[in-house]
Amino acid sequence: MGAPRRQRFDRSQRLLTAAAFDAVYKRRIRVVDDCFAVNGAPNDVGHARLGLSIGAKAVGNAVARNRVKRVVRESFRRIAPELGAIDVVVGARNGARTAHNAQLRESLDGLWRKIQKRCAVS
Repeated sequence: MGAPRRQRFDRSQRLLTAAAFDAVYKRRIRVVDDCFAVNGAPNDVGHARLGLSIGAKAVGNAVARNRVKRVVRESFRRIAPELGAIDVVVGARNGARTAHNAQLRESLDGLWRKIQKRCAVS
């Protein structure tokens, strides 16, 4: 067996500038549940990109914020090839504070499908 293929969350898969975040927020394509609010917009780069907005007010201390961000990045990394050419910004809501990692992943799985459908329609 060969070595496992390295799967990274590359810089090209991230929203890096305030202007990129603003462009997503201006489209107002949004899906929400107890744990997350996901904003999306079609893009011209040809692949999905992720921006994170995980605040202390919703999630808590740095350890909790980093846990939530890790789960979001991993979920996005796995689903990104299926999302197509959209930019998404994920914001945490109060439900993410007490949710276990499995609950966060389940929440994100549903939200990825919803945002993909809404962005494809617009």
